[in-house]
Amino acid sequence: SWGGVVAVTGVVVLLLLVDLALAGGVRQLTFARSGATSTRLGEPAEVQLTITNPGSRPIRGIVRDAWPPSAGAQRDRHPVDILPGHQRTITTTLRPTRRGERAAARVTVRSVGPLGLAARQGAHRVPWAVRVLPPFHSRRHLPARLARLQQLDGRQAALIRSPGTEFDSLREYVIGDDVRSIDWRATARAADIMVRTWRPERDRRVLLVLDTGRTSAGRVGDEPRLDAMLEAALLLATLASRAGDRVDLLAYDRQLRAKVTGGSLPELVHAMAPLEPSLLETDARGLAGEILSRQRSLVVVLTALDAAPLEEGLLPILPSLTARHRLLVASVADPRIAEMAQGRGNAEAVYNAAAAERTLAERRHATTLLRKHGVEVVDAMPAELPPALADRYLAMKASR
Repeated sequence: SWGGVVAVTGVVVLLLLVDLALAGGVRQLTFARSGATSTRLGEPAEVQLTITNPGSRPIRGIVRDAWPPSAGAQRDRHPVDILPGHQRTITTTLRPTRRGERAAARVTVRSVGPLGLAARQGAHRVPWAVRVLPPFHSRRHLPARLARLQQLDGRQAALIRSPGTEFDSLREYVIGDDVRSIDWRATARAADIMVRTWRPERDRRVLLVLDTGRTSAGRVGDEPRLDAMLEAALLLATLASRAGDRVDLLAYDRQLRAKVTGGSLPELVHAMAPLEPSLLETDARGLAGEILSRQRSLVVVLTALDAAPLEEGLLPILPSLTARHRLLVASVADPRIAEMAQGRGNAEAVYNAAAAERTLAERRHATTLLRKHGVEVVDAMPAELPPALADRYLAMKASR
């Protein structure tokens, strides 16, 4: 009957109200975080969330520790059972899919009553951020380059004998030595012909300049051009630091995005982490002003070799830059362009090949123009750019 339905409904509502009243309160909960503050892209990071229940009733239910999708939270919902006056620590494992700062969102707690019919729910802000650093896949090239650096630096048998390096020691002449290395004064005092050995100059300045303008947003292979540039910059920065050179960093498009002067390698890495491409054309004159304000350095500009932006932006300011600094331009080539240039199967493939060949010709023209101004150029595929740039740095260091 209708009266029976009303009675049953009344009982259910009463049970719900009682269950809700007996559920532990969520507003008075306190939270604290600990754990990782940084990780490399693709590597896991664990963040702990400690929940304290100062209330008089237990908290039984679910806690959701929410993070943005790019943080890659493996499991963000955790069952909890916290007695009054006790605390519980839950761990969320992150595997980020993007560089930069990944900040925690809200912590939501659902406290279920003893009958499981009703629950209290509340959201809390518990700030925490994990800085996701570049992956630095190019570090696999570091041991071979460090071995070559040791040779240049006189710590192994191969010693450089070049008038542009620092004097290291004297030794006896052997067949094949450059006669220009003979030290005639030392020879006059010794029974044998003596030659000088040299080591590369240390404590030089290397300024890494990352062009974060529009061209850095273009995708080459499976990643933005900027990410490939970061890999090359990281390998060069590590190598130059090991060589005893001072490494500075500038990231610029129409404004300064990052600046590290005289910082350690970890500072450089942390400054690179949040960089994102801008969709604006780079202000070349503003960039030149930033570079010219620095002491004489080897300036390594990581940018695109696109002909139009280069001719309108970088080329007009080259004379002022090369008058003060030694300049090296490094650029990421697009493997898809090289692949298209080989196409011959049908009319569409031939058309694409012609367009690709034109693009490659424009890059070669841009390279020629830069070299005419005394600029060193490294143009390589994404995976090949880091070791190619490191090799050019070592060659330049040995020739000084």
